Amino acid sequence: MAGNATCQHIASFFLVGIPGLENVHCWIGIPVCLLFVLTLLGNSIIIATVKLEPSLHQPMYFFLCMLASNDMCLASSAALKMLAIFWFDAHWINFDACLTQMYFIHTLCIMESAILVAMAFDRFVAICVPLHYASILTTSIVTKLGLVGLIRGMLMVLPCPVLIKRLPYYTQYVIPHAYCEHMAVVKLASGNTLINRAYGISVVLSVIIVDIGMIGTSYVKILQSVFWLSSQNACSKALGTCAAHVCTILASYTPALFSFLTHRIGRNVPPSVHICIASVYLLVPSAVNPVVYGVKTKQIRDRVIDLFFTHKKFPEK
Repeated sequence: MAGNATCQHIASFFLVGIPGLENVHCWIGIPVCLLFVLTLLGNSIIIATVKLEPSLHQPMYFFLCMLASNDMCLASSAALKMLAIFWFDAHWINFDACLTQMYFIHTLCIMESAILVAMAFDRFVAICVPLHYASILTTSIVTKLGLVGLIRGMLMVLPCPVLIKRLPYYTQYVIPHAYCEHMAVVKLASGNTLINRAYGISVVLSVIIVDIGMIGTSYVKILQSVFWLSSQNACSKALGTCAAHVCTILASYTPALFSFLTHRIGRNVPPSVHICIASVYLLVPSAVNPVVYGVKTKQIRDRVIDLFFTHKKFPEK
């Protein structure tokens, strides 16, 4: 045991990995590793492309770089420990290290949501008030939106490890998960966890309701503006610029909502399914986002081919 007179806790937790699938952990590690490598490679290419190509120094691509950086940090926070579990049986994790991993994962998830809101706002301004785009989304405003998203995530998640540190952890140390997820850690406490559960739910609901609400409002306004366009070509082009963002939103929020609901009401969902979905939520969108933007966004696609494959300059459009 480690602790003081009022609050004691065990020194380490044991991360199971994926309960029920321990015999195939080594095989599960292969797609996890591939997703991690794709995340690092794809997002690095996106960032390098935007940095090297002056024509992409616009708010839309700055937000995309924020998303790429956040995705790499998020995947690294989870995948490295998961691979250690799957391939090297490194199941034990120090109590404080577990809380640190939990803090970074949940902060980066909230940051991801904030970036998606900012990207929806960017598309709203570009399509609904294009004449004021440059004056509204200046470099300063883009930077401030990114900082606000980061600070929001840091402050909202900070009480979670602080409240957990106040709980006693006497005997239960086995976490049936592949990483230190908030509710999975809270459930092992020996004391009353009502405050922890209530705060965790309030954070998730506030982020989901507020962020999805703002994204939804932006796209309702976008659709209204698009349908007023007289040109079919202009209408298709406007919708095309939003396609990659919509795919990213669906890839990010769908598994996140499933994981959240499973923890609270999905008692009949097998643990292995829950943990797999929770892992998909962290790893798949981070790996898929660069592919989606590379395929759906012509400017990105052209510049990637130009910079990394042909070494031939495309004429500026």
